[in-house]
Amino acid sequence: MKILYYVSTGLLTLLMLFSAGMYFFNNPSVVQAFTALGYPTYLIYPLATAKLLGLIAIWVKQPATLREWAYAGFFFNTSLAATAHLMVNDGSAPGAFIGLVLVILSYFSGQKVAWRSIN
Repeated sequence: MKILYYVSTGLLTLLMLFSAGMYFFNNPSVVQAFTALGYPTYLIYPLATAKLLGLIAIWVKQPATLREWAYAGFFFNTSLAATAHLMVNDGSAPGAFIGLVLVILSYFSGQKVAWRSIN
């Protein structure tokens, strides 16, 4: 179970770092994607910052409530992204669904192992 936790959390971390990096460093294409999905572009930088802060909350030991909120944020982010990509049929939904699966695997495997024993 620890292996599943670390693999899923590591892959989730890479995905969110890549996503936040795109938001910061490839902003014109992200603006275009947000516009195509119908999202306001002023959300790009705050969302990128929230992803980075969420990763810190997941990997830092305390407080557990903050970790729960970070997982909730990642769940909403990935599920809304998957839905938006499905609705516009742009072919990017599988990536968002992979992110959603990673969030769920990381969260539940971490719960199974118990946060105290892995930190």
